[in-house]
Amino acid sequence: MKSTAIILAAGQGKRMHSKVQKQFLSLKGKPVLYYSLACFQNSPEIQEIILVTSAESVEYCRQEIVQNYGFSKVKKIIPGGKERYDSVFEGLMACGECDYVYIHDGARPFITEEILVRAEEAVKKYGACVVGMLSKDTVKIADENQMIAQTPKRSQVWTIQTPQVFSYDLIYKAYEKARQGSMEGITDDAMVAETYGNLKIPLIEGSYENIKITTPEDLLIAERILENTELSGNIEGAEKRS
Repeated sequence: MKSTAIILAAGQGKRMHSKVQKQFLSLKGKPVLYYSLACFQNSPEIQEIILVTSAESVEYCRQEIVQNYGFSKVKKIIPGGKERYDSVFEGLMACGECDYVYIHDGARPFITEEILVRAEEAVKKYGACVVGMLSKDTVKIADENQMIAQTPKRSQVWTIQTPQVFSYDLIYKAYEKARQGSMEGITDDAMVAETYGNLKIPLIEGSYENIKITTPEDLLIAERILENTELSGNIEGAEKRS
């Protein structure tokens, strides 16, 4: 079985209010993108990595990240598209032959081997799975006037993370069908698989540390997570994240 990871690193990071794209910001001396690439590089579940970035960042990623840190599993670095789903499809077309595909946001530096193992078990059983965590907060559904319309049970509310993992044939065909119509409102890959793949997708446990770097506050939280890992004496975790 061959599994390929598509790492998305084409985001502009407008909410970060920085001239540097969020995935290239320094986190404890290394680019944010380094940490997720390192996890997939070291994982026996993954045989190949496709890195999707902006056209102007392809050479930077090749020289300063992939070659600099020896990420030998990165076989292709390709330019993405206008929207996230365009970048995913570019990644899917670049995969070649593979059985499973792990689609991951490069701005999530704290993916772990434990999560990848759980994802592998689930995708082999169900054909797809999505990483997430139960919401710690009560969630309110608002109407068009920003008035409370519904309060779902907290035990049924998950905050979704990545990777989102699929049988390659399933997600590729679902994306092909989706792109023949409107992609409006598509916010993650699971929506494509649910809508166009006619599939029930299981949720598997990720980690509350598996945050996405989106705002300056997130970068501060990420720094604290790394510091706590080092202080806890978890040498294996520290090595994976440094």
